[in-house]
Amino acid sequence: MRELPIQGAEPQWRQAIAGAQILFVAFGALVLVPLLTGLNPSLALLGAGVGTLLFQAMTGRQVPIFLGSSFAFIAPIIYATQAWGVSATMGALACVSLVYFVFAALVRKHGAEIVHRFMPPVVIGPIIMIIGLSLAAVAVNMAMGKTGDGAAVLVPYGTAMVVAAASLLTTIAVSVFARGFLRLVPILAGVLVGYVLSVMLGLVDLSKIAAAPWFAVPTFVAPSFEWKAVLFMLPVALAPAIEHVGDVVAIGGITGQDYTEKPGLHRTLAGDGLAVLFAGLIGGPPVTTYSEVTGAVTLTRNFNPVVMTWAAVFAIAMAFFGKFGAILQSVPVPVMGGIMMLLFGSVASIGLKTLITARVSMDEPRNLVIVSTVLVCGIGGLAVNLDGFSLQGVSLCAVAAIGLHLLLPSRRPA
Repeated sequence: MRELPIQGAEPQWRQAIAGAQILFVAFGALVLVPLLTGLNPSLALLGAGVGTLLFQAMTGRQVPIFLGSSFAFIAPIIYATQAWGVSATMGALACVSLVYFVFAALVRKHGAEIVHRFMPPVVIGPIIMIIGLSLAAVAVNMAMGKTGDGAAVLVPYGTAMVVAAASLLTTIAVSVFARGFLRLVPILAGVLVGYVLSVMLGLVDLSKIAAAPWFAVPTFVAPSFEWKAVLFMLPVALAPAIEHVGDVVAIGGITGQDYTEKPGLHRTLAGDGLAVLFAGLIGGPPVTTYSEVTGAVTLTRNFNPVVMTWAAVFAIAMAFFGKFGAILQSVPVPVMGGIMMLLFGSVASIGLKTLITARVSMDEPRNLVIVSTVLVCGIGGLAVNLDGFSLQGVSLCAVAAIGLHLLLPSRRPA
């Protein structure tokens, strides 16, 4: 195996600069989740920073990973806040950490294969697709200048479409045509172009930014616990927990270290779970491993986990920068709507890629049944109500997919 550089070998100022670069790479996706869901971006930064430090404490600061806001929870958070309120949603998100802890215990006892046995690609693929497609209408409404549910117009249609198109096309152009470091930040580029255009069109109230203090303690959200919200949110964690396994293996392939053995996959899962728990308790979105950071590590060849510590410290500091939070909260709806159109579709495409990569055959009746049933239940908005108990959305799709996988035979009878 390749030897990692000694943690104290390079000057602190170089480690600090490298840490700032990591935060910059992760920044666009990190703050995008709270901007789309209505949560406080400052709390997302605080959750990511402290969450990364908790992860490092659990893993002995051996893995060069930075934790940021999870895209998998965008649609569920939007729905849950409308159905049960922000406080109950935060309680449900804190409970999501239980999924990570259960996975960590199973992996410690049985190895990583236990996870894939019950949730193979034919199960995970369509669930990820539903996470991306379930609120496609929200993205379209916001791109047209409306609220997510389409009930009210916030920006005139023509103006909104121009801003949304600029944000979307910039994100696409950077993703496809940019080279080097710039290619790692397409979402941030789209937000910047859309925001500058919005300022020119008079859509941003600059007086609120001017009035915001330089230093401000974020307003924390105390969680409350409502079992309907918890049961709705728990299955959403299946996809990012599985993705965590892949990211740990991927970063190990880059550094030449087997992190599933040392510090151990059970420790990385537990560390991610602690970070998710902390984020939910303060009012921030759940955090997860970032492929953007993996890409940055690949590009820079800087394998020192101390760099991630610096990134976490900078994230915590920025959480208390009042004017910065005001700027983030002033981003107009069509800017986010344009990016959401690509983002939600990209998440769905990842689900499709999961099926293709694993070569899941749709000629096999059981696979066709699982995928078809999950897609229709999720996109159609099916809800199961039994004596006050309600199951719908991603949670219903997860139960259906796992149940069908366990019940249906692997091959057709001869």
